[in-house]
Amino acid sequence: MSENIDREYKKAAQIINSAGGTPFPLTDTLIEILKRLVKAEHLSFIRAFRKKKSQTMEQLKESSGLSEEEIEEKVKVLAKIGLIFNQPSSQGVMVYRLMPFVNVGIFEYTFMKELEDTPENREIAQLFGKLRREMKERLTGNYDALVSFLKKMPPIDRTISVRENKATGKDIIIDQEIEVGEQKVLLTQTVEELIEKFDDIAVGHCFCRHHKDLLDDPCKQTDLRENCFTFGKSARFTTEQGFARMVSKKEALEILKKSEEDGLVHKAYHANFDLKRDETSICNCCNCCCGQVGGPTVNYTNYISQVNQEICVGCGTCVEHCHTKAMKLNDDGKAESTEDLCIGCGVCAYFCPENAISLIENPRKVVIAPQT
Repeated sequence: MSENIDREYKKAAQIINSAGGTPFPLTDTLIEILKRLVKAEHLSFIRAFRKKKSQTMEQLKESSGLSEEEIEEKVKVLAKIGLIFNQPSSQGVMVYRLMPFVNVGIFEYTFMKELEDTPENREIAQLFGKLRREMKERLTGNYDALVSFLKKMPPIDRTISVRENKATGKDIIIDQEIEVGEQKVLLTQTVEELIEKFDDIAVGHCFCRHHKDLLDDPCKQTDLRENCFTFGKSARFTTEQGFARMVSKKEALEILKKSEEDGLVHKAYHANFDLKRDETSICNCCNCCCGQVGGPTVNYTNYISQVNQEICVGCGTCVEHCHTKAMKLNDDGKAESTEDLCIGCGVCAYFCPENAISLIENPRKVVIAPQT
């Protein structure tokens, strides 16, 4: 009997893996996480998403063989763990979408809400930690294949740069006209612009730091926890399911300013990784907890850091604060930026005591694949 149940969980895991995000090998760890979060009675409903990951109620009735009432009961349970996203489309039609394990899915929603420090929640955190270690070992063991894969991927996230130097309050952006062809995407370039775009804004816990807290490995860079934002329909979903709370534009900007003061990187996410679509969320990342800073990633940025060698005194503040190790001191003891690693976050320029670092326009995709 248990073998049949394990087989059903593996089938469900394969379907969830195909929903997008980062696919994981079907290890015992992955199956154990699914068993902890999803009851066996819901596995057949997950199979209804095998061919089509987003469905209307009528489509789900046909694919699942269940009544509308039965579907609503299943959705109510699975939405609470972040496995089903249930929000109306722009045409007002309710759509039910299966979510992946990670980016953005079960992992993020599990730790976005404030969890009690219980043995059960610690065990789930430990399982996710083990899953990530297994994935890291798998990736580093196939490094060349990883690099090739990342180069073909669209950007997972987009950096939104800080705008001013902390010591002087002066703008660090040097605007330049860059010819990028007819397909140029007009993107929001400041957190203020981003916040102004949306009426519905929600904030939840940083899932990466919250996860690390439950592993007794707290963030070394910030004490902030509630600074993971969702917008629009994503904000409505996260608040309805108890993952986040609605906030005003004023409170959102106050939290984002505190995040900048702690040297965190603003990273925006777009629906289906499509930069032409509106942002769905923004994270404020560190490099000791966040997978999209310290690990393999594909990022889009509009800027690159530039050091004024005449002003730089070689204090190393920028090297200390750089999240991607793009900033180094050269043989002359002056700071230099490595273009291939710079994600244009502006953290180095924000903290530079001499105001010797600026950001210049340089739209590009940045692929980072650390070997360890």
